[in-house]
Amino acid sequence: MKPLMTLAAMAAALLATAGVQAADFPAKDKPVTIVVPFAAGGPTDRVARDLAEALRKPLGATVVVDNAAGAGSSIGSNKVAKAAPDGHTLLLNHIAMANMPTLVRNLPFKVETDFEYLGMINEVPMTLIGKPSLAANNYKELSAWIQQNKGKVNLGNAGVGSASHLCGLLLQNALQIDMTTVPYKGTAPAMTDLIGGQIDLLCDQTTNTTSQIEGKKVKAFAVTTSKRLSTPALKDLPTLQESGLKGFEVTIWHGLYAPKGTPAEVQAKINGALKAALKDPEFLKKQEGLGAVVVTDKRVEGAEHKKFVAAEIAKWSPIIKAAGVYVD
Repeated sequence: MKPLMTLAAMAAALLATAGVQAADFPAKDKPVTIVVPFAAGGPTDRVARDLAEALRKPLGATVVVDNAAGAGSSIGSNKVAKAAPDGHTLLLNHIAMANMPTLVRNLPFKVETDFEYLGMINEVPMTLIGKPSLAANNYKELSAWIQQNKGKVNLGNAGVGSASHLCGLLLQNALQIDMTTVPYKGTAPAMTDLIGGQIDLLCDQTTNTTSQIEGKKVKAFAVTTSKRLSTPALKDLPTLQESGLKGFEVTIWHGLYAPKGTPAEVQAKINGALKAALKDPEFLKKQEGLGAVVVTDKRVEGAEHKKFVAAEIAKWSPIIKAAGVYVD
């Protein structure tokens, strides 16, 4: 009987501890840290810093950003998976949450079970663009040019596992044509080579391409969303779906996560603060400037976002496997 009493006492102690954590969150002397698994200065880092600013008031805490880049975002994600589950260490990641299970060899955590899903933040459209000297001026002409140049088309991306890499894989899969993929260490050098004509095509986020399209430094052919965009510089671009690639849709979404075991009450506090931040006028203005669309549907709830990520994993896994690309 004594061991049973001991176990009961231990369970009660654990529950009491969780209750204290929930009641005391956020701690007055401890900031809430948002870990970004990418380098500073990139589009995901910008989203995180904008969100950190918008979260401070509703959360009633200092919110800071910590960049921990590398290995297809698994280094920073693992840092959060192994952190204390008290709500003070959070992860902000993008579509990499859906590709890590297939892309990263020996992943040290499980995306679907080692995090508490707190809600989705935004979605960023993508554009298919080409070098300025490309002998095509619209998607119909581009499609014909690709067919005529099988085996010769160079498709750049910002690195293995990046948003542009995934978009490129889906494009090749949809066209049933292999292109020579050229990985770079980020979008900036890929864009430089596209403008200079060293590569032919690039599929990347509007956050990285809109100014280049406006400045007519690249040729724009289509957007990857299911509907045309309202952004002035992009409103005349057709979608790839209406151009003939049925079912083609890619948006780069961002979500917020906590370590597994974070108390439900703490999760609820963070989710409430997140919902408030997503309505903050300044945050909305900044996101609009990035070409991002802030989420207003049920995916802002943790459970619904988790369902969404599971569907994204199912979507990307066969495409990544077929391409045979991995990160060690």
